[in-house]
This record gives sequence, structure tokens and C-alpha cells, in this order.
Amino acid sequence: MKLKVSLPLLLSWFGMSGMPSQTLANTEYFEIKHNNQVIADVVKIDEFHKLKLALNDAQNKPFKRFSAILKKHKDCRLSFAMNAGMYHATFEPVGLYVEQSKQLYPLNLQKNQFGNFFMQPNGVVAWNKNKAVIQTTQQFKNTAFQSMYATQSGPMLVINGSINPIFVKNSESLKIRNGVGIKNNQLYFVISRGRINFYDFADIFKTQLKINQALYLDGSISSAYIPQAKRNDQIYELGPMFIYDESKQCD
Repeated sequence: MKLKVSLPLLLSWFGMSGMPSQTLANTEYFEIKHNNQVIADVVKIDEFHKLKLALNDAQNKPFKRFSAILKKHKDCRLSFAMNAGMYHATFEPVGLYVEQSKQLYPLNLQKNQFGNFFMQPNGVVAWNKNKAVIQTTQQFKNTAFQSMYATQSGPMLVINGSINPIFVKNSESLKIRNGVGIKNNQLYFVISRGRINFYDFADIFKTQLKINQALYLDGSISSAYIPQAKRNDQIYELGPMFIYDESKQCD
């Protein structure tokens, strides 16, 4: 499936043109199009000191929804939020989870288990104030990256510029999906508008965004808060969440 990225003329470095994207503070939004229909929303982030993970409130109870974060922290000014990896029925992350430089859940090295998380290779997205990485779980285990925030999910969508070979090109397994990729020390968060298979979703990162490393976050429950797209998904209760806070009062 050939897709088209809708971007402004100002983004000539991308080699494409289309409808203007919108910028809200330090988040940049644009669209992925196919047959003149928007099929995915993309948010690019490069100021990592404003990007955080959120899971539990001060009483150690899961937030579950973007709106709960805003309710608990009235001084927060969110310009982006998205579900951030897979979780158990208790809302606890399945794998590694680091928040404010504290590891709350360890790296999950299990294999041959059921579920998308355990499709190989799975991986980690991690960042500190200056740098972000997306690596396979094994690569991350063998590095000494100093994470302020990290979350583990799976499977990897794109590895060293190639789509994960476990994906079937014409698979009929269609779900709303979301993931994250990295290029030039910038994170690209992507969520589909409708149902899409693994291969076509991964191809958005590889072919359209020219991204060499990308990680799957989840399917079906995939949710995002993107004001530029007038998107505020509140259907599902979530575990870990990415939040991009424009204020300094969202701890």
C-alpha cells in the first residue's frame, strides 16, 4: 500500500508537500494520507525535558485516562498524550518502566510467551533531557543508557531500516495501532485513524518517515490526545502514558 505524507511546503527537507501541518509549542503535527484520506496522525517531539511518562497518581492509583492527569494536576498544560506500552489487567506495565529516573518495573527478558509484547524482537524507548533511544530489548540490556524515562513494548516495527520480518504483508489482522520511531534524535509518535495490519503500519515508519528504528506500542486500545488533530481518545482505560507538558507543574 503506497501512502502519502501530508506536510507543509515549509518542510522542504522532507521532499514532499501538502496541507499545512500545525505546531503547538514544541510538538509538530502532520498527517499520513492514502487515497486522499488521512489514515494516521503523527506528532514529532525533540524537546525531551518536557516529555514524561505517567502511570500512577500521588496515592499510587492508576490514572487510566488522559483526563485524570489533568484533573489531578490542574497546572498541567498538556499538548500531547498517548498510551505508552502494554500493561496487565492491574494497569502495571508488562516490562521495563522508568519514571523520573526511578526504575519501577524491570526489563522483561521472557520469550516464547503469548501476546504482541513477546513477539521478537521487542524493544525499549528511553530518553533523558538530551537524548532518546529506541533499541531492541537485548541491545538496551547491553548498554548503559541513563534513562530519565523508559518503557518497554513489542514487537519492534522497524530494525536498522528493515521492517520486522515476522510481519505478513497482506495480513488480515487489522487494528487501530500506535508506535514510536526515532530519527535525528527526534521521536515520531504515530497512531492510525482506522484499522491497519502490522506490515502496513511499520511501512509508514520505514517508507514514509524514513525511520530506521521504530517500536510498536499497542493495538485496539491505542489512544491519543492531539489537539491539532482534534483528537482526544477517552474510550479505553490505559496503563503507562506519554505526556508532553508545556508547564513545569506536572510532576
